[in-house]
Amino acid sequence: MAKPTAVEKLYYSISEVSEMTGLEAYVLRYWEKEFPSLKPKKNRGGNRIYTSRDIELINRIQHLRRSEKLTIAGARTKLAMRKSSEVKENMLLSAKARTLIGQMRKEVKELLKLFP
Repeated sequence: MAKPTAVEKLYYSISEVSEMTGLEAYVLRYWEKEFPSLKPKKNRGGNRIYTSRDIELINRIQHLRRSEKLTIAGARTKLAMRKSSEVKENMLLSAKARTLIGQMRKEVKELLKLFP
């Protein structure tokens, strides 16, 4: 059995994220101010700690800026539009799940009636 070469960490420092993304630390700090959804936590020492989700968002922003040639405002707008469509999709999936759970409860109650 082969061991994985890279260990997935829960949190990354700003220098690690800078190295992974090729962005300077000051750019990452600036983007925190410009993109409301990018909010890395801080540890007890006050240092930023990024999650994999934060890094994914940074990579998305970088793609929008470099590949799609969007301004900061344009990238922010595009992310907000995507987020609203994701929220709608999640609400729809959640509603479907609640419907299925309700149907299952009903069927279980009917099955329980068969056993005295």
